[in-house]
Amino acid sequence: MKGFFRRLGCLVIVIAILVAVWYWYARVEAPSGTSKTTATGRTATSVSSGWQPLSAAAADRGGLAVESLGRQSGPVFANLTPAEAASYIFTVLAKQLPPSARNAEASVVGDRLYVRSNVDVKDFGGSKTLGPLGMLLGERDSVRFGGTINMLKPGLGEFLVQEVKLGRIEVPSTLIPRLLGQMKRGKTVEGISQNGLPMVMPSYISDVRISNGKITLYKSVR
Repeated sequence: MKGFFRRLGCLVIVIAILVAVWYWYARVEAPSGTSKTTATGRTATSVSSGWQPLSAAAADRGGLAVESLGRQSGPVFANLTPAEAASYIFTVLAKQLPPSARNAEASVVGDRLYVRSNVDVKDFGGSKTLGPLGMLLGERDSVRFGGTINMLKPGLGEFLVQEVKLGRIEVPSTLIPRLLGQMKRGKTVEGISQNGLPMVMPSYISDVRISNGKITLYKSVR
């Protein structure tokens, strides 16, 4: 009888640990439109506001804005909406959205571009890559990436992913490179960060900045 109660006590402890892990990774999001305070004390608008759908038309508009910078008499900078920038980046420059991605949308919050979509979890390697976290997801679930755009050298930039959320799970930063490894297609591009998705850009683009709900591209002025 004592052995039975000892085994029961161990089972209760294991269950308590599993519940604690689930709560840590699957805590409920703040309501849409609310604000949250970061560890540095800054207040940012919820990433669920201002979402714009990615589309071929938005990619075309983004491409035209980029091409305008290549003209000698063209502007020295171009402002793109989140949808134009993300559509152009992920369908023309990076081509790195998961094959099963549906209903992709983009938003800008602070200095980060966010892209979210509904995907097959197997695109990220399933339980082989996600481990126990995969048990908390369905066959299809939402994914959200948040990051910045960096120019590494003329003709090459990267979307540097700093946040990933699968369903309601905030993916630990140490797991992000493994998830991106499942997404990346084609040959490895030298100089790209572990958390980066490559963007082959026109050589006349010198810088990309994100702020105030838009993405601004600057051309090289010689």
